[in-house]
Amino acid sequence: MLFVLVSVALMVTDHKYRHLEVFRSGISTMVYPVQYTASLVVELPRRVVTALAPRQALLEENARLREEQLSLHSRLQQVAALEDENRRLRALLDAPVALHERVQVAELISVELEPFRKKALINKGQTHGVFAGQPLINAGGIMGQIMHVSLLSSTVLLLTDQAHSIPVLLNRNGLRAVASGLGEDNVLTLEHIPLSADIREGDLVVSSGLGRKFPRGYPVGAVASIRRAPGELFASVRLTPSAKIGMTREALLLWPDQSDAAASDTAMSP
Repeated sequence: MLFVLVSVALMVTDHKYRHLEVFRSGISTMVYPVQYTASLVVELPRRVVTALAPRQALLEENARLREEQLSLHSRLQQVAALEDENRRLRALLDAPVALHERVQVAELISVELEPFRKKALINKGQTHGVFAGQPLINAGGIMGQIMHVSLLSSTVLLLTDQAHSIPVLLNRNGLRAVASGLGEDNVLTLEHIPLSADIREGDLVVSSGLGRKFPRGYPVGAVASIRRAPGELFASVRLTPSAKIGMTREALLLWPDQSDAAASDTAMSP
């Protein structure tokens, strides 16, 4: 009973006053070499297989990657043209334009996809300027935000964790909502969607920029299913996250531009 009471007191103190953050940071720094070594042990067999792969297979893979590079380069050109057009339209509407954010590449050391616990560990920490609440994205979209920061590593709270929520909007019609994790793999939910809302399966959901943590316009997920049950006030909407956590080892840390935060404040003001 004594240990239980001490544990409860420590959890309450840490939750309200964050007094144990320094202790947690020190423990994370000491454990980081072990975590990094464990990730190398998992990665080593893949590297050995790659090194021993037949030459013909490597040539075919190289040709395929070149084709993908050309395709992606073409898409980037289209995106650049759309950005220019969007900038011109915003100038006509006298609306603020978000500048490109500062970014930094981070490597995922480990990913925890246990039931109700969706977290990841990256190899960037206080020495790289990482801060709590910082958004993290990959090639697909938003992955989550930094929860704890130590000297050389940081813990990421993924979008699918049941404790994570993010303000979003439907890219098609601008409908605002909040996307929350359910503690399940590759599933998000949209909260408080009216039964009469104009929402369809396949709709792209992006970050709205409200709340200052996440810059606006980044993909969050796509509507996978909609259930409108008689007698209920809100529809049950499920999303498939855009960021494929298990298919990449690299991610980008974002430093949102101040103009983006100012635009969010303007959108939230009456």
